[in-house]
Amino acid sequence: MNFSLLRALGLSFLLVAMLTPLLIWGLRTLKLTQPIRVELPPDHQAKRGTPLMAGLILLTGVATSAYFHPEPLIVFLGGTFVLFSLIGFMDDFKKAAYQDPSGMSGRTKLICQFAVTILLLFVLLYQFDLSPDIALFGGFSLQLPLYVYLILVVLFIVGSANAINFTDGLDGLLINVAIPTYFFFFAISEHAEVKTFSLVMIGCLLGLFLYNIYPAKAFMGDTGSLAIGGSLAFLAVLEKVEILIPLLFSVYLAEQFSVMLQVWYYKKTKLRIFRMTPIHFHFSLKYGWSENKIVMIFGFVSWLSAIVSWLIWRFLM
Repeated sequence: MNFSLLRALGLSFLLVAMLTPLLIWGLRTLKLTQPIRVELPPDHQAKRGTPLMAGLILLTGVATSAYFHPEPLIVFLGGTFVLFSLIGFMDDFKKAAYQDPSGMSGRTKLICQFAVTILLLFVLLYQFDLSPDIALFGGFSLQLPLYVYLILVVLFIVGSANAINFTDGLDGLLINVAIPTYFFFFAISEHAEVKTFSLVMIGCLLGLFLYNIYPAKAFMGDTGSLAIGGSLAFLAVLEKVEILIPLLFSVYLAEQFSVMLQVWYYKKTKLRIFRMTPIHFHFSLKYGWSENKIVMIFGFVSWLSAIVSWLIWRFLM
């Protein structure tokens, strides 16, 4: 790791660590706080009134990345982060301003995500010469017709962004799980811009973790979680590691599929598989795990997934 990367990591951490208290003060002053769904456990009801949208501070990472590497790919990655953050911000603002836990309708959020994803994917295809193929093991790749590739990748990006969004349900959880994923992309990429962006995001998340660890002084909200989700999904497409996603994104997918499975099973039987979904709530309600224990274990699983994914990428792809 060269000195420039270390400077980028340190600067991003310091900016977020120093500026987040000011953002928290502003959000509290404007009464932009988190409403809590009535069905959540009592310990979550106590979090009512915590400032929301602290994910705005992560936008300093976009500026920091551009400062160290003002190249088109950094602009693209920063634009991805900003556009997904904007969708999350609109959802969070409705929640906070109207104290409505439902926020934007699911349909509206999906339409916005599909629109942004399609726009960004065309930019990636035609400005950065992304080839419409899926990398396989042993150096092979699956060549696809362009329209098939576009459909599959759009579904993958939107699905992944929402899976990562589901993971932001406990204090510090998404930060602890996302840092290993960004580190994976830092470790494998041959693009200096991707390395810088990934490391800067790690620095930003470490800075925000100081205020998001239990008991959280602020929540990043969809403003942060959707931005993280969109950027990680696009990094997977850019680096051609889609085949590793079931492993690399294992925690995010477990969160998402627990919700889907619960809904499907309940419609069929009127019974529940899990005490509550996403699945992190199940461990809390059924086994009495503390938030810190869940965050620690899920973070460990994410690091393990990232390390094994790197080994597979290094020796089999």
